[in-house]
Amino acid sequence: MIKQVLFLSNGHGEDLNASLILQALLESNPALTIAAMPLVGDGTTYRRLNIPIIGPTQTLPSGGMIYTHVFNLIKDLWSGLIKLTWRQIQAILKYSKNCDLLIAVGDIFPITVAYLSGRPFVAFIVSTSSYYEGRIKIPWITRWCLKSPKCQQIFTRDAFTAQDLQQQGFKKAVFSGYPVMDVLHRTETDLALDKFYQPMIALLPGSRLPEALNNLALLLNICEEIAKIRPIQYRAALVSNFTEDDLNTLGQKVGWRYIGEGKLIKRTEKDEIVMVRCFYNAFADIVYESDLVLGMAGTAVEQAVGLGKPVLQIPGYGPQFTYRFAEAQMRLLGLSVTTVGKKPNEANLFPHAAQEAIKILHDPDYLHSCVANGRERMGSQGGSQEIAKKISYFL
Repeated sequence: MIKQVLFLSNGHGEDLNASLILQALLESNPALTIAAMPLVGDGTTYRRLNIPIIGPTQTLPSGGMIYTHVFNLIKDLWSGLIKLTWRQIQAILKYSKNCDLLIAVGDIFPITVAYLSGRPFVAFIVSTSSYYEGRIKIPWITRWCLKSPKCQQIFTRDAFTAQDLQQQGFKKAVFSGYPVMDVLHRTETDLALDKFYQPMIALLPGSRLPEALNNLALLLNICEEIAKIRPIQYRAALVSNFTEDDLNTLGQKVGWRYIGEGKLIKRTEKDEIVMVRCFYNAFADIVYESDLVLGMAGTAVEQAVGLGKPVLQIPGYGPQFTYRFAEAQMRLLGLSVTTVGKKPNEANLFPHAAQEAIKILHDPDYLHSCVANGRERMGSQGGSQEIAKKISYFL
C-alpha cells in the first residue's frame, strides 16, 4: 500500500529545509505520495519540485516576520491573515485523514496543526534554538503537542538544542544535521576574481523584494566607505527576482551607475572606480570564495557561517532584517556574526561598518575561530539524508 506524507512549513527557510528532506525521502522511498501545505508565502520551493499544495497560499506584507514588529502583524491581519489561516487549517485537517505521517517544519503553528490532525507526526524545530537564551523556551501548547504519543520524533537545528530538550524531558529530541547546508554546491560560475591581489567580500542582501533592494542599497554604502581605506573585490549574490531595471534604478538612487552585465560602479573622491559585480544562481560559489560576508539575510547568513565565514551585519528597514533580527542572529550564530549599529539611518553607520570590515579581514585568529564556530553552530552536510532515514522508520 502506498504511504501518504504531508509536509507543513511556515517560512522561506522552513520551506527549504522541508523540500530537502522531502527530496531525500523520495530518493529512498520513491513510491511515497507526498503533498505540502506552506503556511507562509506562496510555496515556490514546493512548486518548483512539482509537489502538490493542498490548500490556499498567499504572500502577506510581513513575509512571515510578524514577530519583529507589532505593525507587521497588523498589516497581515488587514490583508486577510485570519481567513487564510482558517482555510489552511481546514485543508490540512481534511487531507490528513488519509495520511500515514505529517512532517511539521517550523514552530508552534505547524506543530500544533499536525497534532490536531490526530495523525502520527514528526517535528523539525527550525525556528528556534537553545543558543538564543541558553535554554530553549517552548510554549506550553507546543510542549503538549511534542509530549503526545502521536509525536514520533523531534529534530532540532543544532546539537546544543537537542541536548537541552533531552534534559527538559523530551527524550525523542535528536540532532541529525541541518538540511540547508546540503544545497551549497558550486556551479563553477566564473566570478572573474583576482585571487592574488585583493580579498573578496560577498554581499548577501536577502531574497525578499523590495526589502532586498533596500538592503543592497545600504550595503553599497559600506562598499563605498571600504574603498576609501583599501581596494577590495565585491561579489553580490542575488535571487532571480532582481531585474536589470531594479539594478539600474537602485544605482541611480544611491549615486552608483549600472553599466550592464551585473556591474554596479561608483567613482570615488580619489577618482578610482569601485565595482560590485552581481550574480544570479551563484550563491555557493560566491560564499565559498569570500573572505568576509556583508549579510542582511536569514538562511543565507546561516549558510555562510556554516562554511566558516565571518559575517558583518547592519540593521535594515525591514520587515525582516531589522536590528532585532540581526541581534537575535548574533545570539544564534555566535562569534561568527558582528552587527554594527542599531538603526539604518544612524550617524556614521557606514564608516563604522567599513572600519569593522577591515579589522575582521586583518585578524587571522578571529578568522580561524569562525571556521570552528561554523561547524559547531550549523553542523556538517548530509542532514537531509540523515533526517529522511530516521523518518522512514515511521512509515
